[in-house]
Amino acid sequence: MQDFTFQNGTKIIFGKDQEQVVGQETVVYGKKVLLHFGGGSIKESGLYDRVVQSLQEQGVEIFELGGVKPNPRVSLVREGVTLCKENRIDLILAVGGGSVIDSAKAIAIGVNYDGDVWDFFTGNASVADCLPIGVVLTIPAAGSESSAGSVITNEEGAYKRAVGHETMRPKFAILNPVLTYTLPSYQTACGITDMMAHILERYFTNEKHVDLTDRLCEATLKTIINNAHTVLEEPTNYHARAEIMWAGTLAHNDLLNTGRIGDWGSHDIEHEISGIYDLAHGAGLAIIFPAWMKYVYKHDVNRFAQFANRVWDVEIDLNDLEKTALAGIKKTEEFFSSIGMPVTLKEANIDDEHFEEMARKGTERGPLGNFVKLQETDVYNIYQLAK
Repeated sequence: MQDFTFQNGTKIIFGKDQEQVVGQETVVYGKKVLLHFGGGSIKESGLYDRVVQSLQEQGVEIFELGGVKPNPRVSLVREGVTLCKENRIDLILAVGGGSVIDSAKAIAIGVNYDGDVWDFFTGNASVADCLPIGVVLTIPAAGSESSAGSVITNEEGAYKRAVGHETMRPKFAILNPVLTYTLPSYQTACGITDMMAHILERYFTNEKHVDLTDRLCEATLKTIINNAHTVLEEPTNYHARAEIMWAGTLAHNDLLNTGRIGDWGSHDIEHEISGIYDLAHGAGLAIIFPAWMKYVYKHDVNRFAQFANRVWDVEIDLNDLEKTALAGIKKTEEFFSSIGMPVTLKEANIDDEHFEEMARKGTERGPLGNFVKLQETDVYNIYQLAK
């Protein structure tokens, strides 16, 4: 086990109607807030009105910036940075899912920076501080509500890149499972895949003697798997929604990777797909993760066999661990397919036109992943496996 320091400063407020306290939580950080959101769904559902009322009751002055899209764009982030600077915003309140929260984080790190905010995502600038961020979560998926990272897409060049810093963790996050009742099935399934991928990136490690966090990862995966079809078939099942919502947060708040070094190659490989094709991140991960598994499983057959046994209840064949490992990979692929996710690039209407470009761009700052270091040729081969 690796040495580690773990601290997560995000205050989680979980349960029914908890969005009503957003004003009380916000005013702690100041009287001027940027309300950041996506499309019209929060207005149609009445959530927008409840949030605004709670803020106004606390005397908070509200500035708005909507229009966040999936795979959030740096152009809107730049607009938000300008808005915050001009109005001396005290806190950014993200009402939405991972895209809205990531966009809010990017705005927050750009406010006290004189250059272009994209510099942080290219490594040309380092995050020093971050405007406070609050969250009302509507889509359990990205775990951005208590993570230290943000992923943004630059329309110029179709680059999708990430940056992270401890100061980027939201100060508070309000999680009401009822707010997820009206999510479309596809969006729910994308979220399930995304949170599972966050756990898998941590699970496949070269670190030994990490049985506690192995078990935590496996338990969280099994909880998601056991509740996935329920939330798709019974969208208003509060208890199943609550299990999924909390699992999504735990999947990416860094508790599960204490003492271990995760991989993250699959995320980087997928970012090139959604950067060009604007595919939902969860859908892209459903395609790439099984392909990555097939490409690297021989590196540690024992770990893949353990995954198959503990997560998918595949009986271990001591005479043929490779058979057990492959059965676990197949179960993973079948599960993604069963919840309506594509598991091949063809299913997502993506051909091989940009394979070479994506492999080159993905590795231009060095090899991807930690479990197995992937060079440009390896990434290209994984795209081929995912066809």
